[in-house]
Amino acid sequence: MGCFGTELISRDTINELETWKVSPRRKPLLLRGARQVGKTFAVRRFGETYSLLLEVNFEESRDIHQFFEGSLDPIPICEKLANYFGVKILAGETLVFFDEIQACPNALSALRFFREKMPELHVIAAGSLLEFALEEIPAQGVGRLSSLYMYPVTFDEFLKAIGETGSWEMLQKASPEKPLDMAFHRRLIDAFRTYLIIGGMPEVVQAYCDRRDLRECQEILSDLLVTFRDDFAKYKAKTSALLLNEVLQSICHQSGGKFKYSSVDRALAAKPIRDAVELLVLAGIARKVYHTDARGLPLGAQVNPKRFKVMIMDVGLHQRILGLDMSKMMTARSLDVVNKGSIAEVFVGQELVAVQSNREPANLYYWHREARSSNAEVDYVCVKDEALVPVEVKAGGSGSMQSIRLFMTERNLEKGVRASLENFGALRDLDIIPLYAVGSHFSG
Repeated sequence: MGCFGTELISRDTINELETWKVSPRRKPLLLRGARQVGKTFAVRRFGETYSLLLEVNFEESRDIHQFFEGSLDPIPICEKLANYFGVKILAGETLVFFDEIQACPNALSALRFFREKMPELHVIAAGSLLEFALEEIPAQGVGRLSSLYMYPVTFDEFLKAIGETGSWEMLQKASPEKPLDMAFHRRLIDAFRTYLIIGGMPEVVQAYCDRRDLRECQEILSDLLVTFRDDFAKYKAKTSALLLNEVLQSICHQSGGKFKYSSVDRALAAKPIRDAVELLVLAGIARKVYHTDARGLPLGAQVNPKRFKVMIMDVGLHQRILGLDMSKMMTARSLDVVNKGSIAEVFVGQELVAVQSNREPANLYYWHREARSSNAEVDYVCVKDEALVPVEVKAGGSGSMQSIRLFMTERNLEKGVRASLENFGALRDLDIIPLYAVGSHFSG
């Protein structure tokens, strides 16, 4: 994965790890997220706060699987691990890190016993296809573990990684009532265009920080897609790699609209396509955006599970799959030129996921009314300060706002958000938020 800079680790992730370390209710921690989002790097950096780090990679060290056969008592297991790796395992001083733990299901099952028999020992586990393995563990076993979710690098984190701390600081102070100076707004737009091209996968961001070579970043994105597709072979007991790849392509082409199974392959029944979508979501590669009636909170209690959008987890991977023209993305006055794949909407969804609590799975919602006389859609429905906030995404700086106003009238809402390439501002009951500021707006 390369040697990533510390600034590529989410500050929220670091804070949560530090809180977990000193918690009297600490349980073994599962670090969850898609492949290549920086889980291993984050644990290694966090491990520097301990006297000792014992890292066990279950894909590389196949011999140690036998330590987890038979009894799952952690005391003799730790004795064997300490002697095998030559690292003392001391409560409060050693961080035990089980990486690629999905390769040893017995080790995953054993985690729950660490809480009971060795509660003072600090244990973190991670894996690239961890969610599949967790499905095989009884619910009571998962309940004895804590979880922390990781996502791609956000735009705010990207700004700090490329040295745009001054622009980031000005962004934190801006609001609809206090727009940015145009010099900073233009500078942030330029950085935003770059982020749309490279996305937030840590390896890609690090390469850009080191060499500022967009072509190299595209090559790394292609390599990452090959890695994801290689993983599809590991799903073959559930569905075919060929279908998974076809569905992944269709997810990117259908982004921004209700996902239709028939658009993937009209010759196929809905079930295998539905199963493939669920597997991609489970792997963290894709996420669903559910339709909600949005007549109050919680939004999740009002979803229609049969109506949803699907989008890939990272905007860089999204544009790479679609083969969008980088030169047009860098020079167009608006993003309309490249928004056939709803790239702006995918970016906003990625930012809205990242600002949610990383202690539980993130959820995204939208609203859509299908009627002959009044067809309306709001791209995202969010919660801010315990109030519903509809968000309309505009690739440029103009366009009809009839849908969001209709929604606001029907739900008696005072405020909505238009996310666009405009500077901060206000338009009656709508706050105008630059696309690059969506994460900052909803995290504050």
